[in-house]
Amino acid sequence: MQTFDDWLIARLKSRGVWSSGPGASVARAIGINLADFQQRNDLKVTGTATAETINLLRQDQSTNSVTFQKVPAAPAEPAWMREARRFMGLKEIAGAKSDPIIISWAKKLGGWITDYYTNDDIAWCGLFMAHCIGSTLPGEHLPANPLGALNWSTFGHALTPPAPGAILTFHRTGGGHVGLYVGEDKTAYHVLGGNQSNSVSITRVEKARLEDARWPITGDAPVPGRVYLTPGGELSKNEA
Repeated sequence: MQTFDDWLIARLKSRGVWSSGPGASVARAIGINLADFQQRNDLKVTGTATAETINLLRQDQSTNSVTFQKVPAAPAEPAWMREARRFMGLKEIAGAKSDPIIISWAKKLGGWITDYYTNDDIAWCGLFMAHCIGSTLPGEHLPANPLGALNWSTFGHALTPPAPGAILTFHRTGGGHVGLYVGEDKTAYHVLGGNQSNSVSITRVEKARLEDARWPITGDAPVPGRVYLTPGGELSKNEA
């Protein structure tokens, strides 16, 4: 069955709007090409699949008529959360070596981050978040120092209560942590994030540690409502 993202790619290609370099993130390519399509068609340029963008992509024009293609159900989770899930299970490499995917995120951000981030022993939850947001929302402003987890507390705009895909920041001894809201139980948030026990995973983070919940300015509107999950597993104790 064709996914929503596959449908977007196919429809953009049918309109002659698609380019993607080798090894490029699919999510980032979709965002860039959607923005190109929107600009060409005098739509509001967001780089996201807005309702008016989807409506135009659905249309096939012939000499005498316009037909409308069916659209697969849009995913419930926002694009940056789907991008994060692609890396579930990714682990840093202990010692002098580093996982090349983690290092590639720093290289793509460029500037001082490329020079500074040369080993995945350096905390990378903020780097992971910068990749997920930057690769799916090309017009979104990232924190000046996205490697600092608590700097994400000023990102985008506040969101209360959190919704799936919200960016959650937490304090911890010696620093902070940032990840994405999956759901919650009575005492903990279930968080999809990087550098959780040295990997990309979903873990439970104590609610008392929450600093802020944020949402991207250029992201699609959140699906409102808390997600209540069954407690399972110990609380996170390793995010550095």
